[in-house]
Amino acid sequence: MFTGIVEELGRIRAAGKGQFTVAAQKALDGTEPGDSIAVNGACLTVIAVGDGTFSVEVMPETLRRTNLGYLRPGGTVNLERALAVGGRLGGHFVQGHVDGTGRILSLTPEGESVLMKISASSEVMHYLVEKGFIAVDGVSLTIIERDATSFSVSLVTFTRQNTTLGGKRLGDPVNLEVDIIAKYVERLASRDRPAITPEFLAEHGFM
Repeated sequence: MFTGIVEELGRIRAAGKGQFTVAAQKALDGTEPGDSIAVNGACLTVIAVGDGTFSVEVMPETLRRTNLGYLRPGGTVNLERALAVGGRLGGHFVQGHVDGTGRILSLTPEGESVLMKISASSEVMHYLVEKGFIAVDGVSLTIIERDATSFSVSLVTFTRQNTTLGGKRLGDPVNLEVDIIAKYVERLASRDRPAITPEFLAEHGFM
């Protein structure tokens, strides 16, 4: 489990054959093989720790669902270690299970902030509400507004300077993970509820 509060920017040292080696500092503190680290919001298992680096293995399914397949040596990634028991929850609950990718549609300056508009699939949009949470490349953000096919988030100066989002350009892919609470609420609300049929409507006086 993560919080969507990026701890540092890592740099890709090597990429290929389903593995990445990432140069980092803070994310290495206490990290051992078998631990989980969110890389651009995708929960990955550390398979090796070296001198100032760690390596992770990426399954084909993860490459299909995320933007990790676009990573090349020299590129930067958002890093967050798993939430420790008793740690502060500064963002929201992020599982590191990316629901899909979106594309940046526009970047509009608004005072000291930048409004980023992102396209998303209908499966992702289904769970989004204004003022709700979403993780974009592992960054916990508040949804400012939404329409049928896209949503907007506001990037303050700190976020732009300390995450990969500050370097994004139009058309770039970003990983998206919806708030898990929305999925649980939907599941609980639909459980054991009868189907809306003509018989049901007649029984309850609607026909």
